[in-house]
Amino acid sequence: MAKPSIVLVHGAWADASSWNAVVPALREQGYAVFAPTNLLRGVATDAAYVSSFVAQRVPGPVVLVGHSYGGVVISNVAGASALVYVNAFVPDEGETVFSILGGSGSAFDIPDPTVVFDIAGYPGAPEGDAEAFLKADTVHRSFAQDLPEADRWLTVVGQRPITLSANATPSGAPSWKSTPSWAVVGTEDLVIPAATQRSMAERAGAKITEVAASHVSMLSQPQTTIDTILAAAAHVTD
Repeated sequence: MAKPSIVLVHGAWADASSWNAVVPALREQGYAVFAPTNLLRGVATDAAYVSSFVAQRVPGPVVLVGHSYGGVVISNVAGASALVYVNAFVPDEGETVFSILGGSGSAFDIPDPTVVFDIAGYPGAPEGDAEAFLKADTVHRSFAQDLPEADRWLTVVGQRPITLSANATPSGAPSWKSTPSWAVVGTEDLVIPAATQRSMAERAGAKITEVAASHVSMLSQPQTTIDTILAAAAHVTD
């Protein structure tokens, strides 16, 4: 059986470069790798875009990989042969990012969100919606604390914001209920605490690997993500 294609879906405050530490190793193993833009506008819009991208540009069976909010997106995309969640949300139907983080101990679950985010309007926003940017201090202390300082500043400078509505919109019927899944749990993650990641992954029946890393484990400890993706891809070809 032909090797599956691997589609990497980034999370909030990121772009495809968040997979730069992972892509070369996957390509060296002979896999076709794609890292489409995640629009970060809303669950339905973002999932529709990734679904369209996969249908038009990606050959053969597909391993879908999602980091953070990217996990919400891949959970709403049908047709993958395997799912990989990296420090990710693994929502059930009706759950939102905000509801999952509520009471979790996340650095983002605080009474005043402006302590960790800069909130700004954007053109064409529905009434009441806005974009959230990470404050520089949030990146350094809570989001990517195990990256070198220079790389943390690249995150601060190049971040792509996510809308508040994307975090508040309920997820649809999850693809993980009918698709085998794997999960990388970052034990030093301050955004989605390890216990929350583990609980969601266990509910999905995912094969779990833990790594002592921050929310961006695919950058700080990329081998764990690489090995997990390769395990999922091997399962597809077995």
